[in-house]
Amino acid sequence: MPYRFLVTTTDLGHGGRKALAEAGCEVDYLDTNNDADEVERRMASVAYDAVISRTVTLSARAIASCPTLKIICKHGVGVTNIDVEAATRQGIPVLTTPATNAQSVAELTVALMLSCARRLPWFQQEVAAGRWTRSGDGEELSGKTLGLVGYGEIGRRVAKVAQALGMNVAFFDPAIAGDADTAGARRCASLADLLPRADVLSLHCPVNDKTRGMLDAAALALMPAGAVLINTARGELVDEGALLAALQSGHLRAAGLDTVAHEPLAADHPFRQLSSVIITPHIGGSTPQALDAVASSAARQCLDWLDNHHLQISACVNPQVLNRS
Repeated sequence: MPYRFLVTTTDLGHGGRKALAEAGCEVDYLDTNNDADEVERRMASVAYDAVISRTVTLSARAIASCPTLKIICKHGVGVTNIDVEAATRQGIPVLTTPATNAQSVAELTVALMLSCARRLPWFQQEVAAGRWTRSGDGEELSGKTLGLVGYGEIGRRVAKVAQALGMNVAFFDPAIAGDADTAGARRCASLADLLPRADVLSLHCPVNDKTRGMLDAAALALMPAGAVLINTARGELVDEGALLAALQSGHLRAAGLDTVAHEPLAADHPFRQLSSVIITPHIGGSTPQALDAVASSAARQCLDWLDNHHLQISACVNPQVLNRS
């Protein structure tokens, strides 16, 4: 049967559009990106069966205002913009699309790592300003240690490239079974064990009560002098005031950030003034290939649930609702 979908952005990747069109679904898109008020207005006035959620806030008010809503799927993996508790109260599963954009995020992670090591944006600015500054303060990564917080699909892909560059790899991830194949990476028992080893630290974990703000001043102080931080996961993992201080003091060489705690980054944010910070606007998974794969996964997962109540438990962030469905 046909269903009505709300996509909380202005477009959807081809794979998702195709799947929904073949199923005969009616699909609404936002008129304006990142307009939470528009999301609430639409959900209060239209009987939606499913929401494919991008980055705009999907609030408790929006969810409660749409009693026909049966499924929410995040276009990606981070659900901090979705009021999962509100969905759970209404018995609505909240899904993610794990691994669909892993390659794109991993490639951006490596790009940021290399750019920080060799200070590429600074050199580009020098050339653009008419100068030819042949500074020799770039760093080779070979022989250094990459520390990964999270060793899932993205972390493993980053590790593989890092090893090809001649880096050692260590990781902390309590979700990885003790007997799992770690592909040559060293397992650390705790974050405190990992941090002093990490010449480059890259974050690949979700935000939850245990990880929010985990890289505070004390944690950053454990990292080697001149280390680099890469964050293509979630900005809320990092205490930005502590990171700013570590960069200004020179304890950290650089930071490559694809995400910050509050997006978009404020015009007067002090990160904008530091040449040691490379910031991209949360584009890790925003390649045509990744967007197509994520959109297709989100659409098909929603349809599987609507048609026959079938879903992958590993993709559901509130599986407790399944016992009530």
